[in-house]
Amino acid sequence: MRLKDRVAIVVGAGQSPGEGIGNGRATALTFAREGAKVLCVDHHLASAQETVDLIAAKGGTALAFKADVTKNAEIAAMVAETIDRWGKIDILHNNVGVSLGGGDAELLALTEEAFDRVVAINLKSCILAAKHVIPIMRRQQSGAIINISSMAAITTYPYVAYKATKSAMIAFTEQLAYQNAEFGIRANVILPGLMDTPMAVETRAREFGKSRAEVAAERDSKVPLRKKMGTAWDVANAALFLASDEASFVTGVTLPVDGGASVRRG
Repeated sequence: MRLKDRVAIVVGAGQSPGEGIGNGRATALTFAREGAKVLCVDHHLASAQETVDLIAAKGGTALAFKADVTKNAEIAAMVAETIDRWGKIDILHNNVGVSLGGGDAELLALTEEAFDRVVAINLKSCILAAKHVIPIMRRQQSGAIINISSMAAITTYPYVAYKATKSAMIAFTEQLAYQNAEFGIRANVILPGLMDTPMAVETRAREFGKSRAEVAAERDSKVPLRKKMGTAWDVANAALFLASDEASFVTGVTLPVDGGASVRRG
């Protein structure tokens, strides 16, 4: 019960269709298992409700909330709902992100519409969520913000908007950490590497006309640790640490969860 009596917002708590479990759902389940009350936010309400149902089946407390987090008013409503229901916000976990599924591409093929869409989903949503939560956390003199970036930010990655937005998320998290440390607020960012999630694997299978098994095998082969992708539970466990009192002196950190990919050189 490392998060007993805490209130958490998990943005992107639903998931894409496909085999396995996504990072947002795994994190919501993990936070709830550890005692937190969780607002499960997603633009697909039914998917968020599936997460809530899984939490409820284990005796946890959660509520599904529908929001387009590229819209300021809907983020404000998300925060207001949390306060109305539970009176505080201890944890904000920003998990939404899109690349190929949003039309991202290499530079010469990138359209303005796709660029704007990826920036809005990946970066704007994260900044707006923090904007609405920070005043509450400052009044509380406590809080933890965890943003999900990507190893794409610090390694070679072909698609422009995803790499740019995930890189910007690191800089924004560092700014959040420094500017809010005096209020007892911590902000950290996780960089997942090659993960076996529906969004990562199924999307690529569809885009490249390959089977899921082919895509998974290709990704596995690139991971130094055991030649096996990580899972959403690896990201969730890292988020749990950063949300908990065990990380009470940890802020402004960029944490790779990548099976050793970030230490490979050349």
